[in-house]
Amino acid sequence: MTREEQKEERRKAILMTALQLFVEKGYHETKVSDIAAAVPMSTGLMFHYFKSKEELLAALVAMGEQYTKATAGGDGIPADAFLKGMLDELFKYAKLQPFVSNMFVLMAQARRAGMPEDIRKMAMSVEAVDNTAKVIKRGQKEGSFRAGDPKLLALCFWSAFQGIMEEMTIDKNLETPDSEWIMGILRK
Repeated sequence: MTREEQKEERRKAILMTALQLFVEKGYHETKVSDIAAAVPMSTGLMFHYFKSKEELLAALVAMGEQYTKATAGGDGIPADAFLKGMLDELFKYAKLQPFVSNMFVLMAQARRAGMPEDIRKMAMSVEAVDNTAKVIKRGQKEGSFRAGDPKLLALCFWSAFQGIMEEMTIDKNLETPDSEWIMGILRK
């Protein structure tokens, strides 16, 4: 492994460790020294990768923001098939990679008052609900989804999913539900 590859691996370890600790303990309660000890590395060495805890949080929220872009699109695919497929993949991936459920929880935390304002704005700019509302509106025109405010339906859809992700961070052995249960929020 080259030096650059080692550096990138160490950076990923710091990010994943910080993500887990931010979710378990909370951002404000997690110290940089907690993250460094859990990686493990010295606190001083960690500052070579990230200048501050806030910079580390910003990097995680930026990652989360990138992942939510998958909610856009689905053109050419029936709306119900697109959303069900997305849920199936998210549940499968969340079981294999716990960072998925942790990321959903962190992104919700980052939107709350009391978080660094620039990071909060970044988290608030995520368009998953708006993107999903567009898909729901299309599904309503296709006749597969119930009538109603698409944005409110999207909010219900993602709130149900978010709750499951939060429970998965608490109970690592929790089985994921059938995606049809969440799709039932939308279907006629």
